[in-house]
Amino acid sequence: MEIDRAELVESMGGEEAVSKMDHESRADALEDYMSKKLDADLEARKAKKFPTVAEIEERIETRDFRRGVGKLFRATPKRLGFDDELTGVMVDRLPPMPKAPTLADFFELRFAPAGHLLQSAGLAKRRGASEEVVLACLLHDIGNSLIRVDHGYWGAQLIEPYVSEKVAFAVRYHQALRFFADESVGYEYPTRYYELFGVDYVPQPYIQAAYEHARNHKWYMEARLVTLNDLYAFDENAEVSIDEFRDIIGRHFKQPKEGLGYDNSAVAHMWRSIERPDAPL
Repeated sequence: MEIDRAELVESMGGEEAVSKMDHESRADALEDYMSKKLDADLEARKAKKFPTVAEIEERIETRDFRRGVGKLFRATPKRLGFDDELTGVMVDRLPPMPKAPTLADFFELRFAPAGHLLQSAGLAKRRGASEEVVLACLLHDIGNSLIRVDHGYWGAQLIEPYVSEKVAFAVRYHQALRFFADESVGYEYPTRYYELFGVDYVPQPYIQAAYEHARNHKWYMEARLVTLNDLYAFDENAEVSIDEFRDIIGRHFKQPKEGLGYDNSAVAHMWRSIERPDAPL
């Protein structure tokens, strides 16, 4: 909780009144201030009005961008949010990639800062998840660099030649599982989705079918653990690095000797698109 000192002092009667208080009285006043502020914040959240699906659709013509475009193909997200106006904002020049780029190179030079992915994998690791689940958490949103729509499917396709079927499954189906709660592991429908999709949003039939398929699959829990370690992995002050996961990558990611994008795999062109998003053709 952020505390506004001026507001706090005013709530305590002003500077003069505070100067006359003993330490115990100041502590009591601070606790009272924080309690009232917390109650006010909770009430404000309850009163927040989320948009409907129709209202979100009406916003399409108010933007100068498509919401589904990958982060490398629009203004740098570190400087503005995905839904902010882009007028007058320019993309950054990307650093060159090595001749035979590795997954770590992509994290450092294209996916960076990748804080969410690194924090998600770190959270799964601290919770004792298997190395394959940790890797799936590390990779679950890399599809967003190309495109946000169906990013679970894009991400799974990107990594399929290089990871186990289990890891690819977890990345693919985390997309559908996000929309469905699972009380057995403490996963709730994300409040943020009321803003993104609308308070009355119903997942499309293919998402519902994917959920049913994943729910009855032997690797359901691997995909579910990705969602469980996904939404709570946003700490702007956390210091994270791909270095923590190099050993796991080495054991579970089949790095091509030619470099990602140059091994003539079925997805090589997708990695090249991430490497060279400014190419005209």
